[in-house]
Amino acid sequence: MRIVFLLVLAATCKASSPDIRVVSDFGVQPADIIAVTRSAATTIWRHCPDTRLVGPGIDIFRNNHPVAVHERSAEGRVRVGLATEKTYWSQYAFQFAHELTHVLARHTREPARAGYREHRPNLWLEESICETASLFALRAMAKEWEQQAPYPNWSSYAPSLSGYAQQRLEASWKVLAKDKPIGPWLKIHEPAMRKDSVIRDFNNVIAARLLPIFEAEPSGWEAVGYLNLGKRGNEVRLSLADHLADWRNACPPKHRPFVTRLAAALEVRLK
Repeated sequence: MRIVFLLVLAATCKASSPDIRVVSDFGVQPADIIAVTRSAATTIWRHCPDTRLVGPGIDIFRNNHPVAVHERSAEGRVRVGLATEKTYWSQYAFQFAHELTHVLARHTREPARAGYREHRPNLWLEESICETASLFALRAMAKEWEQQAPYPNWSSYAPSLSGYAQQRLEASWKVLAKDKPIGPWLKIHEPAMRKDSVIRDFNNVIAARLLPIFEAEPSGWEAVGYLNLGKRGNEVRLSLADHLADWRNACPPKHRPFVTRLAAALEVRLK
């Protein structure tokens, strides 16, 4: 029998994280899971003041792999599965930040994205941006927890958060050194990513290149809410350049330069 923990953290202001509930047993107090996931969510959501999650909130359940479920619950809540347990706080934060970014890209600004489909040739870009979000959240949380952790005794955990992110970055640099141009690498590997959007070694390379841009301009997270609103998003032959151009055009004018900078980081020239 599933245990449902109706522990809720309500959003306190428009820039706060969405309402979060824990609806499975992870072998730890649900309030602690909410504290960690809300901390991760806030690092991103506070930069999205004009964005609203459509629906009453997010339910976290335990799963054999992390997932943001496209179909909502009977209550209209977004469902996010996490593949972790007990007190592996870095994993909770890493996984939830990733899935929250899928939520940002898929469950905001409805019904404008009514034609959204999960299987698209450029879906690997969304997956890579979600990996970027995980790194971004861990590094931001590490700085914040040093001074103001959810609980005072958790401040000592800050180095574990930053260390987890650093491990992922170093792993990406083994695939493509951080001082190597990404254009030639992308030309070789993009065809594989268009067929399989979740090649984590490749997603991590993209994430490592995009992270400095998001850290320098975190308001860019709000642009992610417009990622899947391009009119040609489902076309099988849509190139990365055209996908990025569609994304840029779907954004309000203030966010369009940010998408242009992301494209430049991938050595993609937009028309």
